[in-house]
Amino acid sequence: MADFRMPALGADMDTGKVVQWLVSPGDTVRSGDVIAVVETHKGAIDVECFLEGVIDDLAALDVELPVGALLAHVRAPGEAIATGPAPACATAAAPPAPRPAPPASEVTLPAAPASPSSDRARISPAARRRAKELGVDPTRLQGTGTDGALTVADVELAAVRRAPGAPSRKGGFDPAQMRLAIAAAMSRSKREIPHYYLTATIDFGPASAWLAAYNGCRDPADRLLPAVLLLKATAVALAEVPQLNGFHEDGAYRPGAGIHVGWAIALRGGGLVAPALRDADRLPLPALMASLRDLIGRARASGLRSSELTDPTITVTSLGDRGAESVLGVIYPPQVAIVGFGRVVERPWVVDGALVVRPLVVATLAADHRCSDGRLGGQFLAALDRALQSPEQL
Repeated sequence: MADFRMPALGADMDTGKVVQWLVSPGDTVRSGDVIAVVETHKGAIDVECFLEGVIDDLAALDVELPVGALLAHVRAPGEAIATGPAPACATAAAPPAPRPAPPASEVTLPAAPASPSSDRARISPAARRRAKELGVDPTRLQGTGTDGALTVADVELAAVRRAPGAPSRKGGFDPAQMRLAIAAAMSRSKREIPHYYLTATIDFGPASAWLAAYNGCRDPADRLLPAVLLLKATAVALAEVPQLNGFHEDGAYRPGAGIHVGWAIALRGGGLVAPALRDADRLPLPALMASLRDLIGRARASGLRSSELTDPTITVTSLGDRGAESVLGVIYPPQVAIVGFGRVVERPWVVDGALVVRPLVVATLAADHRCSDGRLGGQFLAALDRALQSPEQL
């Protein structure tokens, strides 16, 4: 039997509460299944289980629990519920007698089937409450949970689509609480992590020209944004300088299992999240653009998965065309680096000895001196520059 516990969805999370179970006691779960919705200061997060077996002893809903608290038990396939000590007359010498199967009620009792009679199979009490709060008709929605169950995230996404620009949460999501949690995590980061900072001004001209040619013959829905070139170039540079892609834990550096770039997303109600774009170095630009759009949409509708918040191996923050010219980030522990991009601006630049006007972007690196140094950081920024000079190879 294994324990399923409250996950830590980032360094700024201390507590959370289960607002919806997407499984019932006795259900079989598989690794990667979304089995619960946990509400934190970041909103409602779909939580995955990476255990396999039969789930039982589900924690109560709407109870604030600390990270690491027991949420459920998962029995391995075929594992019976313990029925107490063996009878005293049993002896080691006796041949093992066939034991009766565990009571069918634990898994297959037809008294709790996934039948069409139950509204709970289609919408949970938490999702029903949220639909009432937001004025959403749940009967018109298509659920994305187990067996088509309507989740809290489905309701909130419907509300956002119905009223573009409105905050995605009015109840559980508290921007002030998120600000406090972020501040606590960043204070710890600045206190415990020996930051060093490097900057590089990069000629964005080749990238801009390639992007204009690429987008010129495509529909708006298929066009690429400059952000996706910055993201992919970062991932490519990390493949060349992997020492910045990982974690500092228990006094030692641990490399990331892949290049999972956490992209900082500003939420409409205030605050930030930085969910992961997994294997960003391997995705072609159109697929990476689609993943980025999907991630931003779900982040602003409280539709993220727990693994997307725990997987990032580095964070990238881009201020876009309305931001400042540069940004110096604070490392999000236990990561060991954060990359920042300011807005692209036109400035005088020397090309082949001639003074010309070029679009430039300032890239910054904040890194953990326990795991790398300025030489490695400089190599990373140089690799980033090279990648952006050859956008057709990204």
